[in-house]
Amino acid sequence: MKLEHSGRGRNIFRFNYLILQGTKIHPLWGTAQLFVHPRFMHGAATSSELGVYAYSAAQVKKAMEVTHYLGGENYVFWGGREGYQTLLNTDMGRELDHLARFLEAAATYKKKIGFNGILLIEPKPQEPTKHQYDWDAATTANFLRKYGLIDEFKLNIECNHATLSGHSCHHELETARLNGLLGNIDANTGDPQVVLRAVDITTGWDTDQFLTDVAESTMVMLSVIRNGGLAPGGFNFDAKLRRESTDVEDLFIAHITGMDALARGLRNAAKLIEDGSLAELVRKRYQSFDTEVGAKIEAGKADFEYLEKKAMEWGEPKVPSAKQELAEMIFQSAM
Repeated sequence: MKLEHSGRGRNIFRFNYLILQGTKIHPLWGTAQLFVHPRFMHGAATSSELGVYAYSAAQVKKAMEVTHYLGGENYVFWGGREGYQTLLNTDMGRELDHLARFLEAAATYKKKIGFNGILLIEPKPQEPTKHQYDWDAATTANFLRKYGLIDEFKLNIECNHATLSGHSCHHELETARLNGLLGNIDANTGDPQVVLRAVDITTGWDTDQFLTDVAESTMVMLSVIRNGGLAPGGFNFDAKLRRESTDVEDLFIAHITGMDALARGLRNAAKLIEDGSLAELVRKRYQSFDTEVGAKIEAGKADFEYLEKKAMEWGEPKVPSAKQELAEMIFQSAM
């Protein structure tokens, strides 16, 4: 759960605990609210107004200091206004350059104050902005790599944002993991009808529902295990009750169900890995590359002339079944 704490109306820090007390409980992460106030209508780090850029930097500076003071383990950037409504009045190249310089300054200040937490970017395709620059994990990874920030940041993947961008949560987690960028997970989900509508009319919104689908949580946990865990990141519920759920007990039921889904997903993922059948199916699918020629390809030592010679020698390739139904059966048997 996230706690919103307003500091003189300027900063909103979202934490994973309702009450921070003593020295044993620390926030998983902190952040700054840079999207609701009218000053951010053109963006924060990507605003066309220099004054807003400076104001945003000051706000992030203070939020990072407070996160550090409270023993926070990460700091999240969610750019709800870092994008555009139309390219007709937008200098996209300049805005992306400004965003990169902003994040570069944040990484520098983090080191200056001795904050050892991970800086996280939370991708989202749209809403409230029509198009956000950190559309999905792949787009964000490319941005970080282009501007030399790939070693300074990781990603905070939200499942509902994944579906809004046209991907599954598992896809986004795997994309982040394979790029060495998986740092934290916003464990929620969206309504399929809202997602379909979002795809149809190129707009949409988060429904931020609690993740209760055990099959989805199992795929999430497969990525977490393959990633070697998330520490110092973790899971947080960026979720809320449905508008019609008005009893106090609904809040407890939602959190219990969400935690149970993640726990069951972890057990199922461990079962799949220990059983090994799914991994063996995948291994067999790519076994043609476990050969001398395959090794040359993967080592970058097979040029087109060499491959043409092999293609002429072998003739028409024999393409085996992908065994998707068997893979799904193995997966479902662990549920």
